[in-house]
Amino acid sequence: MSRKPGTESDHEPGGGWEIVYTGFILILLCFFIMLSSFATMEKSKIAQFVRSFVDAVSVLPSGSGLEQNKEIIAPSKAIIELKEELASIFKELEDFKAANDLKSQLKIERTDKGLTMRLADNALFEIGSARIATGARPLLDKIGSILVKTRLSVRIEGHTDHLPIANDLFPSNWELSTARAVNVLRYLLAEFPIPTPRLSAAGYGEFQPLMPNDTAENRADNRRVEIVLMR
Repeated sequence: MSRKPGTESDHEPGGGWEIVYTGFILILLCFFIMLSSFATMEKSKIAQFVRSFVDAVSVLPSGSGLEQNKEIIAPSKAIIELKEELASIFKELEDFKAANDLKSQLKIERTDKGLTMRLADNALFEIGSARIATGARPLLDKIGSILVKTRLSVRIEGHTDHLPIANDLFPSNWELSTARAVNVLRYLLAEFPIPTPRLSAAGYGEFQPLMPNDTAENRADNRRVEIVLMR
């Protein structure tokens, strides 16, 4: 008995296995790429990835939770030594500040960048000038004696308020902030045997204020030089 063309019995099973097989191969390829990536990543980066993932889903595989403030990977010796070194420098500067009544002239902060020494402009310069004042030398000498003992990179940043300056020496706050940073760098290099490649200087003008430039006190806070011990 002949079958009519187009009936269900005409269609043989199969035809979709190529798609399934291709998908399986792609999954395997992605898996091996992930393995290769993890093999070349630092442990700290893997830990950061895991922590971000856990924060996103709030649970680990198999329902295991992650306790808050628990470290996934123990900190390396280098990280511990860095923290201890920065803590020691922080304490030394705080003691120096207290002994010399520099509360309004020197502020020390631990930030994402590292350890920041924030020096008020009137502790270093005359108004509108980039020449280091004689009275600033004891403070810079103390900082220089600390920088000699560490191997950390140092960035010196100049900042101003938003009030414009325009004269033969400084056409704008860009030039003033940069000149102040460079002069601090030159002083430290002249007085202390700090390896030159560890030091850098930058001027940011009025464009990275700490406070709104709406009062005299806030503008005074924004006029500063920051010496940053980089992590």
